[in-house]
Amino acid sequence: MRPSSPAPGPVYVWSLRVRLFHWALATSVAGAWLLSEDLRLLHQYAGYAAVALVAGRILLGVFGKGHERFADFVRGPRATLAYLRDIPLRRERRHLGHNPAGGTMIVALLCAIAAIGLTGWLMTTDIFWGDERVEAIHKLTANGLVFLVVLHVSGVLVASLSHRENLVRAMITGWKRPNEDHEPKN
Repeated sequence: MRPSSPAPGPVYVWSLRVRLFHWALATSVAGAWLLSEDLRLLHQYAGYAAVALVAGRILLGVFGKGHERFADFVRGPRATLAYLRDIPLRRERRHLGHNPAGGTMIVALLCAIAAIGLTGWLMTTDIFWGDERVEAIHKLTANGLVFLVVLHVSGVLVASLSHRENLVRAMITGWKRPNEDHEPKN
């Protein structure tokens, strides 16, 4: 009879860089949204901070390690749609890093924040100062971002419940329980 091996311990998934980025971006986006009407200058600074964070996350996604890299979690439409189809059937696979829907959401959030930052900056230039079209695109994209954030939080809740794992805590601590077939990834 073989002795049973001890249960594997938690796995470090989210680096400090990813966690700091996540919470700093959430704070800067929330700040920009909450300050949009009352404190224009602070709204702009929060927006510039968000754009700087997005630029840093793109660099981390290309040059980072393990689960920081886009190659680790960005999947094509076929994989994302297959994952989304599996959710109501309760057969979606648990991923140690981001699942395909989460990877798609990250790309959508980064693109939306970059577009909001670009249109916000354009509104401060001489050529687009007072241009109602640019302002309309800025507001429409910002409202779209709110919708994406609601989808993101909903997805985190669904995955947390489905896999019996507190993903918010994991994004605070960096640790998750291993997959049964997990092999450490550096």
